[in-house]
Amino acid sequence: MEKYILAIDAGTTSSRAILFDKNAESIEIAQYEFNQFFPKEGWVEHDAIEIWNTQLKAIKEVIKKSKIDPNQIDSIGVTNQRETTVVWNKKTGKPVFNAIVWQDRRTANFCDQLKKDNKTELIQNKTGLVIDAYFSGTKIKWILDSDPKIRTQADAGELLFGTIDTWLIWNLTDRESHITDPSNASRTLLYNIKEDIWDDELLLLFNIPKKILPEVVDSSSISAYVDEKIFGAKTPISGIAGDQQAALFGQLCTDKGDIKNTYGTGCFCMMNTGKTFVKSKNKMLSTIAWRIGGEVTYALEGSVFVAGALIQWLRDKLGIIKSASEVEDLAKSVDNNGGLTFIPALSGLAAPYWDPYAQGTIYGITRGTENGHIARAALESIALRTRDIIIEMEKDADIKFSSLKVDGGASNNNLLMQIQSNLLNTKVIRPKTTETTALGVAFLAGLATGFWKDIPSLNNLWIKDKSFLPIKETNSDKIIELWDLRINNLLKINE
Repeated sequence: MEKYILAIDAGTTSSRAILFDKNAESIEIAQYEFNQFFPKEGWVEHDAIEIWNTQLKAIKEVIKKSKIDPNQIDSIGVTNQRETTVVWNKKTGKPVFNAIVWQDRRTANFCDQLKKDNKTELIQNKTGLVIDAYFSGTKIKWILDSDPKIRTQADAGELLFGTIDTWLIWNLTDRESHITDPSNASRTLLYNIKEDIWDDELLLLFNIPKKILPEVVDSSSISAYVDEKIFGAKTPISGIAGDQQAALFGQLCTDKGDIKNTYGTGCFCMMNTGKTFVKSKNKMLSTIAWRIGGEVTYALEGSVFVAGALIQWLRDKLGIIKSASEVEDLAKSVDNNGGLTFIPALSGLAAPYWDPYAQGTIYGITRGTENGHIARAALESIALRTRDIIIEMEKDADIKFSSLKVDGGASNNNLLMQIQSNLLNTKVIRPKTTETTALGVAFLAGLATGFWKDIPSLNNLWIKDKSFLPIKETNSDKIIELWDLRINNLLKINE
């Protein structure tokens, strides 16, 4: 029987299952969206039970549509939206609170207090991260502190914490395996990425009991088995990685200095720094890319909280497009941005500014402003925020990048990719398979089982779709000049 790898891609807005063959071609895909909850300004939540149900539905549908026997699935890889936090009762299996999403800003005040208490250096030295509401640690603390009963249950060892990978694997294994990998653990503010362990000093600082934390296993290893009654086969789970680290692997950025940018709900630029923990001096994040055979590979990362989510906002809130795919044609309906600069701070500003209180702003509106100008300025803002990050990353790594590999849904927007190339003044390369997040965790899963021999053997499976070269006669310099002026103005307002 021909074998396949099943990739579970648990994203921020949808649950997906993708089946890959030996040639790394996606054979079948199923996807289900789930609800987004915004109970207060700056709060973003998910229903973890709904995530599990939609993910299970996607898995069963992909098996049904592909007409394969479940026993033909060689192994499973799980990749996930990182930092989103679930705390649940291990007896009932029910979350004690809605999942708090990575975009959520409710713990910004606590983060401010940590900074006032001079904890910035301590936390960066151990975790590679800045103090921000983005990460899981402050969200766990908030859930435990939200109700004395929850705190008591946690202290008694009755609760479990997990990011979405952990939550799904716990359910897939019928509550047998409570695990994560270092790429996800390194995003919690609780994991010492130098020593590759949960850090007791940080757990004390956040008042989080160690007993609720998952075991940390290799990103590529047979670490659990799906319970046979879930979909009819006892299948190994042999790949686990946070979505951006999975995309880095899927782009085969396996050598030191390789870089990719993913254009999803947010934008995430990541560079492989090899076996070296590079402490950023420019407000980038140092993180674990993956751990294979007990050996850690590190990365530098810069995050943009709002990228594809900005296009959704144009569709759902502003109503100037009916579907996300229409934004390219609308932006092309005008020759330029009409003098607009769109600061996409709909969930604060991440790297390198780290201002949780920044708000989205459109500068330069006149009576002549059209929907096309807004759409074009929105696309430019995604590319400009990416440029902000890459400039700082180059300083940290002391490397001038010659090209940028891109992936994610919005990388299929040719105009956005051309704008990105123009503003970076560098080549942008898009692979044939833009599902590199799912592909990356499929690679990790397949390497662990021998489905693929080794990392060098994967190189033949990565195929280029299109390259974008910078066009000199664009007004990129003017766009950048106005961006720098206006974003600095916005930051000053918040001081």
